[in-house]
Amino acid sequence: MPANRCPNPSCEYFNRALPNNAKVCPWCSTPVGNVVSSTPQQPPSQQPPSQPPPIQQQPIQPPSVQYQRPPTEQPNYQPPQQPPVDYSTVYQPRVSYQPTPPAYVPPPQRAPALKLIHTTGREFHLVGEGGYIGRRSQSPGIAPPEIDLTGIPSEGIVSRRHARVDWDWSQNAYMIVDMSTNGIYLNNNPLTPGMQYRLLNGDILRFGQDNLVNFTVYVV
Repeated sequence: MPANRCPNPSCEYFNRALPNNAKVCPWCSTPVGNVVSSTPQQPPSQQPPSQPPPIQQQPIQPPSVQYQRPPTEQPNYQPPQQPPVDYSTVYQPRVSYQPTPPAYVPPPQRAPALKLIHTTGREFHLVGEGGYIGRRSQSPGIAPPEIDLTGIPSEGIVSRRHARVDWDWSQNAYMIVDMSTNGIYLNNNPLTPGMQYRLLNGDILRFGQDNLVNFTVYVV
């Protein structure tokens, strides 16, 4: 009995002896027969079996080669050359601190003292650079004048605010203003109320017309 053979010419077992009990080709599963011609004729209607897709080969990548710099090749970059530091110019010797003396501030100017001497010899001093000349009021709560003439003979001639005296820096003198009802005479000359007059050292100051209240002016 002839051996079974695979009739598929594209099969690996084509026209090779197969076991007698094989019904199909173990490779391509094509039914086998007893006699297989070397060049089987296929009917016109039979299409050739599909060909397996060709195996795509992956392109072979060449091994990567790292560039090795020749031992004699030197890098192009050269670090900048720093000039040597001259520490003799960097270090500055410590200078001792000299405190600045404070600016000279002249002492504040003070006006000269004003003093009135009564004909009885009693002295009246002005405290500060200005104030009133008069008599202390009997009413409580009213401040006394800076030059209080209370207690002198004929004090009734003197008003509560008889005159006002102030130091004038532009005139460099004390100025007096008549504020009374009985009047003021300076060196026997009557003063106009509300007007300023200079008081000089040695002037004679009289309150009222009766020549009862007289003072000598001292500016020291």
